[in-house]
Order: sequence, then C-alpha cells, then structure tokens
Amino acid sequence: MSERVEVAKTYKLFIGGAFPRSESGRTHPVRDRRDRLVAHVAWASRKDLRDAVRAARAAQAAWAGRTAYNRAQIVYRIAEVLEGRRDQFEAELRVGGMTSRAARANLDAAIDGSVYWAGFADKLEQLAGGVNPVAGPFLNVSQTIPLGVCGLACPDDGGVSGMLGLVCPALAAGNAVVAVAGGRSALVSSTLGEVLATSDVPAGVANVLTGDHAALLGWLVDHADVDMVDLTGAPADSRADLEARTAENLTRWAATGGAEHLGTIMEFRDVRTVWHPARIL
Repeated sequence: MSERVEVAKTYKLFIGGAFPRSESGRTHPVRDRRDRLVAHVAWASRKDLRDAVRAARAAQAAWAGRTAYNRAQIVYRIAEVLEGRRDQFEAELRVGGMTSRAARANLDAAIDGSVYWAGFADKLEQLAGGVNPVAGPFLNVSQTIPLGVCGLACPDDGGVSGMLGLVCPALAAGNAVVAVAGGRSALVSSTLGEVLATSDVPAGVANVLTGDHAALLGWLVDHADVDMVDLTGAPADSRADLEARTAENLTRWAATGGAEHLGTIMEFRDVRTVWHPARIL
C-alpha cells in the first residue's frame, strides 16, 4: 500500500454562498513566522468585487425582511461554529504571526463579540426607535431600518475578531455585506467564509474577498450599488481619498473599529421618521 499523500486545502473567495477561485486566477502566498510557505489564498479582482456586490444586493431585502429574532439566532450560530473550530482558527492565527496566547485572546474576543451583536438584533427598536413628543395633533414615530449593502474594510492584522467585529453588527442590523480582508488576516478570513456558510447565513448575505486593500477599496467606494462602507481597515495613506470619493455617489462611510456599543450598530442603520395625523378626543 502506497504512503498516504496529504490533501492540501485550497483557500478560495466566498461569494453568493459559493467558494469560487478568483476570476483573475491570481493567488497570494501566505508564509509563517519562519518564512515557510503555508498556503496560497485567492486574490480577488475587480470582477470578483462586482460579483460580490451583486450577490449582496440580491440577498439583502429578504435578509432584512426576516424577523430580528431570527437574525439574532443566526449571528449567535456564528459564535457556536467558531467555538467548535477553535483549534483550527488558533493554528491559522499563529501562522499569521500571533503568539498562542494572542491567538486564544483574539478568538475569544470574536466569539464573545458575535454573541454580543446577536443580542442587539431584536432590541434596536426599543433602544433607538420610538414615539417622539411633538407640538400639534400628530403622531411622530421613528423607526430604524437597514442601510442595504455594506462594504467592510477589515484590518490586515485584526484576525478573526477584527473581521467579525465589522461583519456581525452589519448582519445583525439587517444588511448584506462585502468584507475585504488581506495581509496577515488573509488565511483566517478565507476560512471564516466556511463558518458563515455553515451558520445558516443565507447565500449572498455575507461575502468575503481576500485581496489588496489598496486596489479593492477604491472600487468598493466607487460602486454605485454600495450603500455604506466601514473604512476601519483602510490603509492610512488612502483613507482621506476614500472618504472623499464616497461623496461622489452619496455613499455613507464610517470607521467603527468594531467597538462594542450601540453607536457601532447604528452606523449600519438609518432612522426613518413618520408623521401621521393623530385623532384628538
């Protein structure tokens, strides 16, 4: 019997619920701290980004139409799947340059953060909406609504928590997302696509592109079908240019940093106020 040959993993993009290779055929080598080649990950092109935005747009309305409680369950499921694959993610974080202790802390933060954002999903209206006092015979009601398609610039060195700190609040808020990741987080970001695919997130609601921020983020902010971009992980030397370009197509932008508070998730929601004549008895 011949000696067994190890089956190497192919790291791909995650678009529309599927795992395609980059349209360009490009890959990027990932090396460990000793400069040993560990894997090649797919390197997204402009065509891949357009495909991801198209998939997100097609899926967003149905996702926003689900009950907030159901969205909370699905975001919580992300934490459950991560917990079950802890060893794999810690190993990939170490490949990205983290120590064992830092890898455990990063994964703990990602799991805890997913649970945190799941808890927000069905409480937004109580926290940020309601009936407003007005002078006159009117009923004035504010309601929060999803923005639509959100592009996320994930930090190059943020690991699992850096990516999910942006993805989870956007999903809990009812948006579809296109997450762009690279650098030392490219390996774990590719694997996170598998987590999203097995966490009951509908196809197209979450899309993950590994690639070069300098190229992809410009195309992302210029895309007319992207409603909001979070520039947390954008390179410092291009941040000002990206912010200015969002004004050309009225794309909202923020840099939440994944901070765990109400203000972060509200960056992914809009407030709609309705006036209605009130009957005076």
